[in-house]
Amino acid sequence: MPKILFVMTGADAWTLADGTKHPTGFWGEEAAAPYEAFTGAGYEVVVATPGGVVPTLDRGSLAPEFNGGQEGSDRVAAVLASMDELRHPIALEDVRPDDYAAVFYPGGHGPMEDLAVDAASGRLLAGALASGRPLAVVCHGPAAFLAATDEDGKNVFAGYRVTAFSNAEETQAGFADRAKWLLESRLVEAGLDVGVGEPWVPNVVVDRNLVTGQNPASAAPLAAAVLKALGD
Repeated sequence: MPKILFVMTGADAWTLADGTKHPTGFWGEEAAAPYEAFTGAGYEVVVATPGGVVPTLDRGSLAPEFNGGQEGSDRVAAVLASMDELRHPIALEDVRPDDYAAVFYPGGHGPMEDLAVDAASGRLLAGALASGRPLAVVCHGPAAFLAATDEDGKNVFAGYRVTAFSNAEETQAGFADRAKWLLESRLVEAGLDVGVGEPWVPNVVVDRNLVTGQNPASAAPLAAAVLKALGD
């Protein structure tokens, strides 16, 4: 059975500009929706995190208002509860990229804390991009792009068209004036061609083998784009 790698944050808190820690982790829908799509299409999912730590769910991501109501929240929670892979991650440092048909990074604020500065993740991203196989990243997941630089310090994603959680969305979420840095701005500074749509509306951008989604609502459409790229 072909496999898809989920690279997930190992962080359970996000350090804000004033030094306080905001509880976080991965965003439920961004893992659950692609998991359902990929496993439903016959793929095995393998989860990897820095050091192989069990990823932490951002409990706020299960709030009914973020899932279209209680029924949607319960559905996401049920999918996550069924994901045994979440409880048995492998160490990101031990990943063999050639073992996977595609690589996927879900978001949540967690990647802003750890994957943005994780050298092993940066190497994996660079290799996945160069492989030509689908590489998919959603919401705050593109923070991991910041660690993917070449020997001259240039970001390997520079010039690629991408989308990511926007400054407008971070403002509406109440964190823009509390964060050390904003994802959209930092990606632009790194040389990426960032295009964002309306806040909270699904938006997926495909550039060569790179597929990016703007926000939680983009997770399911992003997964569909990956399956299309895989020929499923």
